[in-house]
Amino acid sequence: MSISERRSRTFSEDFKIKKVREIEQGRTKVSEICKQYEVSDVSVYKWLQNYGTMKDKKERMIVESQSDTQQLIALKKKVAELERIVGQKQVLLDFKDKMIDLAEQIYGVDIKKKFSTRPSSTSGSDGNNTPSA
Repeated sequence: MSISERRSRTFSEDFKIKKVREIEQGRTKVSEICKQYEVSDVSVYKWLQNYGTMKDKKERMIVESQSDTQQLIALKKKVAELERIVGQKQVLLDFKDKMIDLAEQIYGVDIKKKFSTRPSSTSGSDGNNTPSA
Protein backbone atom coordinates (compact mmCIF):
# COMPACT_ATOMS: atom_id res chain seq x y z
CA MET A 1 0.00 0.00 0.00
CA SER A 2 1.35 3.42 -0.89
CA ILE A 3 1.69 6.23 1.62
CA SER A 4 -1.12 8.23 0.02
CA GLU A 5 -3.43 5.22 0.17
CA ARG A 6 -2.60 4.68 3.85
CA ARG A 7 -3.26 8.33 4.67
CA SER A 8 -6.70 8.28 3.13
CA ARG A 9 -7.88 5.23 5.10
CA THR A 10 -10.14 5.54 8.10
CA PHE A 11 -11.12 2.79 10.47
CA SER A 12 -14.58 2.58 12.01
CA GLU A 13 -15.06 2.98 15.74
CA ASP A 14 -16.31 -0.59 15.98
CA PHE A 15 -13.13 -1.84 14.32
CA LYS A 16 -10.94 0.22 16.68
CA ILE A 17 -12.86 -0.96 19.75
CA LYS A 18 -12.60 -4.57 18.60
CA LYS A 19 -8.82 -4.30 18.15
CA VAL A 20 -8.40 -2.52 21.49
CA ARG A 21 -10.30 -5.35 23.24
CA GLU A 22 -8.06 -7.90 21.54
CA ILE A 23 -4.97 -6.08 22.82
CA GLU A 24 -6.37 -5.73 26.35
CA GLN A 25 -7.28 -9.42 26.49
CA GLY A 26 -3.81 -10.40 25.30
CA ARG A 27 -4.98 -12.08 22.11
CA THR A 28 -2.87 -9.80 19.93
CA LYS A 29 -0.12 -7.22 20.22
CA VAL A 30 0.15 -3.63 19.06
CA SER A 31 2.99 -4.59 16.71
CA GLU A 32 0.86 -7.32 15.10
CA ILE A 33 -1.97 -4.88 14.40
CA CYS A 34 0.50 -2.37 12.99
CA LYS A 35 1.92 -4.95 10.57
CA GLN A 36 -1.38 -6.54 9.62
CA TYR A 37 -3.28 -3.31 8.89
CA GLU A 38 -0.27 -1.11 8.01
CA VAL A 39 -1.11 1.44 10.66
CA SER A 40 1.35 3.32 12.86
CA ASP A 41 1.87 2.34 16.46
CA VAL A 42 1.03 5.92 17.46
CA SER A 43 -2.43 5.46 15.97
CA VAL A 44 -2.97 2.18 17.81
CA TYR A 45 -1.89 3.73 21.12
CA LYS A 46 -4.36 6.56 20.48
CA TRP A 47 -7.06 3.91 19.98
CA LEU A 48 -6.06 2.39 23.29
CA GLN A 49 -6.24 5.76 24.97
CA ASN A 50 -9.64 6.60 23.48
CA TYR A 51 -11.39 3.22 23.59
CA GLY A 52 -9.52 1.22 26.22
CA THR A 53 -11.03 0.22 29.55
CA MET A 54 -8.34 2.17 31.43
CA LYS A 55 -9.05 5.49 29.68
CA ASP A 56 -11.14 6.93 32.54
CA LYS A 57 -8.96 5.67 35.35
CA LYS A 58 -6.24 7.90 36.75
CA GLU A 59 -4.19 5.02 38.17
CA ARG A 60 -1.74 3.08 36.10
CA MET A 61 -2.07 -0.65 35.92
CA ILE A 62 1.17 -2.53 36.38
CA VAL A 63 1.19 -5.93 34.79
CA GLU A 64 3.82 -8.43 35.82
CA SER A 65 3.99 -12.07 35.11
CA GLN A 66 3.69 -14.65 37.81
CA SER A 67 7.32 -15.61 37.42
CA ASP A 68 8.33 -11.99 38.12
CA THR A 69 6.22 -12.02 41.27
CA GLN A 70 7.72 -15.31 42.42
CA GLN A 71 11.22 -14.05 41.70
CA LEU A 72 10.56 -10.87 43.69
CA ILE A 73 9.27 -12.89 46.66
CA ALA A 74 12.31 -15.17 46.49
CA LEU A 75 14.68 -12.19 46.40
CA LYS A 76 12.95 -10.60 49.39
CA LYS A 77 13.34 -13.86 51.33
CA LYS A 78 17.03 -14.00 50.36
CA VAL A 79 17.58 -10.41 51.54
CA ALA A 80 15.86 -11.17 54.86
CA GLU A 81 18.03 -14.28 55.33
CA LEU A 82 21.23 -12.34 54.57
CA GLU A 83 20.23 -9.57 56.97
CA ARG A 84 19.63 -12.20 59.66
CA ILE A 85 23.08 -13.72 59.04
CA VAL A 86 24.77 -10.31 59.15
CA GLY A 87 22.99 -9.60 62.44
CA GLN A 88 24.25 -12.87 63.92
CA LYS A 89 27.80 -12.13 62.79
CA GLN A 90 27.62 -8.67 64.34
CA VAL A 91 26.51 -10.19 67.66
CA LEU A 92 29.48 -12.58 67.53
CA LEU A 93 31.89 -9.73 66.79
CA ASP A 94 30.48 -7.66 69.65
CA PHE A 95 30.80 -10.68 71.96
CA LYS A 96 34.44 -11.24 70.97
CA ASP A 97 35.26 -7.55 71.46
CA LYS A 98 33.68 -7.65 74.92
CA MET A 99 35.64 -10.80 75.81
CA ILE A 100 38.88 -9.12 74.71
CA ASP A 101 38.04 -6.06 76.82
CA LEU A 102 37.33 -8.27 79.86
CA ALA A 103 40.55 -10.24 79.34
CA GLU A 104 42.50 -6.99 79.15
CA GLN A 105 40.99 -5.84 82.43
CA ILE A 106 41.53 -9.15 84.21
CA TYR A 107 45.10 -9.84 83.02
CA GLY A 108 46.25 -6.24 82.65
CA VAL A 109 47.60 -6.81 79.13
CA ASP A 110 46.80 -4.70 76.10
CA ILE A 111 45.66 -7.58 73.86
CA LYS A 112 44.40 -5.42 71.04
CA LYS A 113 47.73 -3.66 70.69
CA LYS A 114 49.83 -6.85 70.90
CA PHE A 115 47.74 -8.94 68.53
CA SER A 116 46.50 -6.34 66.09
CA THR A 117 46.52 -7.47 62.48
CA ARG A 118 49.23 -6.24 60.18
CA PRO A 119 48.64 -5.25 56.55
CA SER A 120 48.48 -8.21 54.22
CA SER A 121 51.72 -9.19 52.51
CA THR A 122 49.83 -10.34 49.41
CA SER A 123 49.55 -6.85 47.99
CA GLY A 124 52.58 -7.45 45.81
CA SER A 125 54.97 -5.04 47.48
CA ASP A 126 58.30 -6.33 48.72
CA GLY A 127 58.26 -4.20 51.87
CA ASN A 128 60.68 -1.60 50.49
CA ASN A 129 59.41 1.88 49.96
CA THR A 130 62.18 2.65 47.50
CA PRO A 131 61.41 2.42 43.80
CA SER A 132 63.00 -0.50 42.02
CA ALA A 133 65.08 0.07 38.89
